[in-house]
Amino acid sequence: MRNEAWIDEVLSKKGEKGQERCIRVFAGSGGKLTIDGREYLSFSSNDYLNLANHPDVIERSRILLEKHGAGATASRLVAGTLGVHDELEHALASFRGSPSAVLFGTGYLANAGVITSLVGGDDHIFLDRLAHASIVDAAVTSRGRIHRFRHNDCEHLNELLSGTKGGKRLVVAESLYSMDGDIAPLQDIVSVAECHNAMIMVDEAHATGVFGPCGRGLVSEFGLMNRVNVSMGTLGKSFGSYGGFIACSQRIRALCVNQARSLIYTTAPPPSAVGAALGALHIIEQEPDLGSTLLRRAKTFRARLVEAGYTIPEGHSQIIPLIIGGNRATMSFAERLRASGIIVNGIRPPTVPAGTSRLRFSVTLAHEEVDLEHAAGVIEKTGSLLGVI
Repeated sequence: MRNEAWIDEVLSKKGEKGQERCIRVFAGSGGKLTIDGREYLSFSSNDYLNLANHPDVIERSRILLEKHGAGATASRLVAGTLGVHDELEHALASFRGSPSAVLFGTGYLANAGVITSLVGGDDHIFLDRLAHASIVDAAVTSRGRIHRFRHNDCEHLNELLSGTKGGKRLVVAESLYSMDGDIAPLQDIVSVAECHNAMIMVDEAHATGVFGPCGRGLVSEFGLMNRVNVSMGTLGKSFGSYGGFIACSQRIRALCVNQARSLIYTTAPPPSAVGAALGALHIIEQEPDLGSTLLRRAKTFRARLVEAGYTIPEGHSQIIPLIIGGNRATMSFAERLRASGIIVNGIRPPTVPAGTSRLRFSVTLAHEEVDLEHAAGVIEKTGSLLGVI
């Protein structure tokens, strides 16, 4: 249509910068895929514990699908909260060691709901410079004054907190950053925030299920549950399902029920997704070594890439970024790897800062040691051919 012609220019500019995106359809999900009869290793999945296709998770999902139907059919506050939603919230609160929990449709909606409930136009919100887009969007929507501190820089956070007056204060950090795979200095961040009587929220989307006792997250691993106001997590990564949640006090839960627009004005998660999450949670609690096994494999894979000559940012997680720099060079590398049976996404601006386009490898429990050694060999050979190493 004539009034849409301006879109062509926008897309053309993205193409010129090597930033144009498209949706690629996959034949399945998880760390191993079969496409047109060929097997691939996928490092683009967040199914860290390889539970999305676990028979017990599927069975629990099937039971609730047949019992309650395909959808919740209403928002949480109208008629969409079924007994299984209540069961999952209580289970997640217990899992986190928290008085209460709130279930949202996605992690994005969880961040949107709780942040806009806690701060408003007269308040201050302090975000790490590399905070996830959902956190930034929620901060903007809250209409609070936004302050960005340098990545993992507690001294800068302290300076910014010291320079503000009036209103409430909320500090938001991620425990494990999804693009760099590095862990935040949570003890120091919490201590700084406490000195200024600020509320503290930690996004544990990528740490949940992997770190901490029984996968409870880094907030739990560092013994900070009683000092953090909100611990957020997702169900679409280590849990292999769909949804998001916050662990919090009963007071914050009540506030979200009354003010979180992303909770009030959207349909509740489908019963089948809730069932899958309950099934995954049971496995995680019954097999407490899943996270440590994953981290041990990731450590070996990281060391193998460093040995091959790649410069990998220091980290101790299942997320391993291989920074290439240029957009087109990154995508070319990704396509070469795909042709060799390795699927990994090229991550470009604005998701990451300009000049730091990268291949982001997510190691999962679908990847055995032999798979990781094979992948490292392919990555080494491809990098050598392209002149990256």
